Amino acid sequence: MIRQAIIPLAGLGTRLLPLTSVFAKELLPINGKPGLEYIIDECIEAGIKEIIFIISKKKEIIKKYFNNDNLYKRVLKKKKDKRIIKAYKKIQKYKKIIKFVYQNSPKGTGDAVLKTKKYIKDNFFLMLLPDDLIIKRNCSKDMIAIHNKKKCSVMASMKVNKKTVNRWGIYSKKTLINKNNFFIKDVIEKPNINSAPSNHAVIGRYILPKKIFTKLKSQKKGKGGEIHITDAIRKLIFDGDKFIGHTFKGKYLDCGTMNGYINSTREIAKLWNYVL
Repeated sequence: MIRQAIIPLAGLGTRLLPLTSVFAKELLPINGKPGLEYIIDECIEAGIKEIIFIISKKKEIIKKYFNNDNLYKRVLKKKKDKRIIKAYKKIQKYKKIIKFVYQNSPKGTGDAVLKTKKYIKDNFFLMLLPDDLIIKRNCSKDMIAIHNKKKCSVMASMKVNKKTVNRWGIYSKKTLINKNNFFIKDVIEKPNINSAPSNHAVIGRYILPKKIFTKLKSQKKGKGGEIHITDAIRKLIFDGDKFIGHTFKGKYLDCGTMNGYINSTREIAKLWNYVL
């Protein structure tokens, strides 16, 4: 059973400058709702009971967003606005399951994960990358269902254009389970277009084993001088641990670039209008 999720939030968000020079990219509104709240809602719907945010001192605004009770109380004391009451109740619900840990130096996703070591209780946990939104289907919920059946790690996968494989982490497949799932042989970071083992790319949803902390603790810095979670995953795969690639059924939105952020707002606006 997967009960805990971690979300790395300490990144500087340079691809969204100048907006992120004064504001956390994860709190930027997407159709009137902070992008981070879509990720939280995905976790709650998937049955997650505790979410660990990895932030830095430069991202304290995220912590303040969820701990601004006095402001809400002052505003509501003057006027009982139904919209604000609803927002405050939602924040209070989130607060009950959120915990904060710090990564004050940008040393990579692997280092961010390592900061949560003493808080992870079970043998497996969920990790979500906030730049990657998946709408129309709860990817985390589907992955947890696969994990419960196969009792191993699961990573999200998406087919990409073969001409763009050199921009992604790409899976090398071992054996096919069914049309949406396969056992992973290896993960190749940004391979050459002509030598890429597939066009199945790594997307920011992972169910990882607690034992990954042992690999991360001794791991050397990789590309860009950072500790990469992919390197630790590869070591586990080579040790014989089973990892499943799950080709999710929802729609992928990249919120980490300016064009992607604008497109995400448009796509979610269309979805909400359709639902309404």
